[in-house]
Formats: sequence, structure tokens, C-alpha cells
Amino acid sequence: MSHGPRSGLYAVSSALLAMSRHLEVRDVLKTIVASARELLDAQYAALGVPDDHGGFAQFVVDGVSDAQWKAIGPLPRQHGILAAMLREARPERLADVRKDPRFEGWPAAHPDMSDFLGLPIRDGDEIIGALFLANKMWPEGEPPCSGPDGRCGFTEDDEELLTILAQHAAIALTNARLYERSRELTIAEERSRLAHELHDAVSQKLFSLRLTAQAAAALVDRDPSRAKGELQHVAALAAEAAEELRAAVVELRPAALDEDGLVATLRTQIQVLDRAHSARVTFCGHGVRALPASQEEAVLRVSQEALHNALRHSGATRVDVTLERRGPGAVLCVRDDGSGFDPTAIRSAGRHLGLVSMRDRASGVGGTLTVESAPGKGTVIEMEVPGG
Repeated sequence: MSHGPRSGLYAVSSALLAMSRHLEVRDVLKTIVASARELLDAQYAALGVPDDHGGFAQFVVDGVSDAQWKAIGPLPRQHGILAAMLREARPERLADVRKDPRFEGWPAAHPDMSDFLGLPIRDGDEIIGALFLANKMWPEGEPPCSGPDGRCGFTEDDEELLTILAQHAAIALTNARLYERSRELTIAEERSRLAHELHDAVSQKLFSLRLTAQAAAALVDRDPSRAKGELQHVAALAAEAAEELRAAVVELRPAALDEDGLVATLRTQIQVLDRAHSARVTFCGHGVRALPASQEEAVLRVSQEALHNALRHSGATRVDVTLERRGPGAVLCVRDDGSGFDPTAIRSAGRHLGLVSMRDRASGVGGTLTVESAPGKGTVIEMEVPGG
């Protein structure tokens, strides 16, 4: 092993602490892979979480650029050395993986690998992942080895160290899964609560609305004046029901945020809006880091409200949405070429356009919201959040 005892112990401690800091499964996987590659001086590292269909539910690499990874193509299947590790649950340490009889080749864009160290990650009797490294890096200033391709290959000490790391990785990964499962249950409970609220509030409003509409229909011919009053009551009840429904729905955190992240969620929703409306709707994101969950949700909700205003009320022919990194945080900008409005009339127009709720959402996560508009000049809504 290339590390001395003191530096090796420090490196292991740092790797274990890094793994314990994260609760999201994807973050834990990335930290495990990066820690393993750095700790064992490998050129490449990867970790695959198997699915039940011969593939991988998740596959994380370190040492391969985004462009390389994209060129490689689809995720690998469970075959060759990977399948052996998952099936036989034992370490694999090879001087040259290309000469192993189980080797089945790799895509044209795949980096060339020789020496190989891999082992399964286990939670009790269950194999929850496969961690492997390739191309041991020889420290500068030390003589080269005479192994394949002039490489030294991984040692027994490397294997022992990776085994320790994998044991702790199993704990970190299991904890992350439990955390995500707990969060899913919390979301399910919240949705159940909201369903009860919807039933108790909105359904009662709709029942009253139906009875009032029936009464109005019966009065149309014999008492038009009273019928008009009942119809006005119908309109008021419908507005109240819509407002209560909207208030309940906006409290739900979209599942897409947890699964895909803010940028991908925004891009998908805006693509849908662009297809559904005659106005041109575009999105551009620039280098935005992951934000705290509450800030991501606030940004998404404000963008939805601003887009709704632009597409439903402003008569815009084009709406451009941008999300850019600013320091540790981000800035959302929704710009339309619609009819605009007079900011001096903000008190009367603000609630109609949802500006009050947008400002509340921004301030609730430590952010700011600014609105620029003028009659006939379109509207620009900008929201900045601080990040974590």
C-alpha cells in the first residue's frame, strides 16, 4: 500500500467521515467511489447497485469524464467479472482483467484497464452493490513495477483496506436507504392528511355549489332576480373551492424534485408547457449546484406561478426561463413579452397574479423576489436563493 500507517489511518478516517455526512443514496454512492479511488491510488473506480433484471439500478463512476461516460453508452449488464462478484460474493483481484477467461470486452469508448480489484458490498446475506477499482497508480519517485503494462497491480493490503471500506459503505448505504424510505413514508402520510382535508373542505364546498346551482336552475323561469343571486353564490363557492384545492395541492413537494433534481424537473415541465401552448417557452440552466430541498421547492413553485401568469393572463408569445448559479445559491429569471402591468397597482394586482405567495415563498427560504413590469412591456420575475 502506498500510504504510511499514519497517513493511511487518516485517509480511512476521512473517507468514513465523508460517507457518514450524506443521507441521499446517490450522494453516498458518489462519496464511496471517490473515497475508494483516492484511498487506494486507483485511476478508475465504480460502484454498481444491482436491480432484479440483470442490470444495475444505479451505477456511479469516478475518474471518467462526463464526455467519456456519455460516449461509453448504456449502463453495463450483470455479466463477466461483475456477475461473478454479485453471484459468488467474493473479492476479485486480477493482474490483468483482460486476460481473465470471464472477460467479455467493453464498448469502444471505454477506457483501457488492466489490473483490477473488486468486491461485493453486503448487508448481511444480501449483496447490495459491487465496488471495483482499476489501474493502480504508482507513486511518483518510486521505481516502476515489472507487471503487465509496467503496472504494479493491487496488493493484499489494498484488498484488506477495500474490504474495510466496503463494510462501512454497506452501513452508510443502508442508512441512506432507510432515510429515503422514512422520507417516502412521511410524504405518504402528508398526502393522506391532505386527502382528508380535501374531502372535508373542498368536497363540502362542491356539494353546496351543486345544491345552489340546482336552486338557481329551478328559479330561472319564475324568479330571474333570485336566480341571478343564486348564480352569483355559485360563482363565489366555485372560487372558494378552487382556492382551497390550490392551497392544498401546492403543499405537496413534487416527487420529480427528489428523483431528478431541480434543473431536470424544470426542463421537463417547461418542455411540456412549450408543447401545450402557442407561446414559445424556453429553459436554460447554467452550472447550478444542488440546493437545500426547501429552496429547490420554492424555486420550482415560483417558476410555476410565474409561468402560469405569463401563459394564462399576459398574452405572451414568448417566455424565457433561466436558472443560473450565483455563489453558493442560484437565481431564477422568468421573462415574458406579454401585456405587463403597472407595478404601482401592485396591491390590487399582486394577489391576482400570485405575487404575494411568490414573495412569501422566496422570503420563507431566505431568498428575495423582484418584479419588473410595465403596461405593454412584458414582465420579468427574478428570484434569488442563498444555497446551503
